[in-house]
Amino acid sequence: MKIRVLGMIAVLAGGFAAAQTPPAPPADGGADSSQRQARHAAILAACDADIKSLCAGQEGHGVMRCLHNNSAQLSTGCKSALPMRHPGPAPAPST
Repeated sequence: MKIRVLGMIAVLAGGFAAAQTPPAPPADGGADSSQRQARHAAILAACDADIKSLCAGQEGHGVMRCLHNNSAQLSTGCKSALPMRHPGPAPAPST
């Protein structure tokens, strides 16, 4: 019984660790990867105080999720640095 429980814990822990691993950059190291890293760095710089006050203890994707969940409390600079995740519907074409 103990071995089965320990085995299940090991499997769950391994799956959790894999889920926390960031995706590998493109094989060619293209501009997409460097642009994404630059945007991420800009967000972290603009939102540093907000992260420290609202999202302490968060890491990785949790930081971005925390910032979006607390968007009403963010500083103006941080709000402007964050990408729009859910833009509204596109306007209907005029005929």
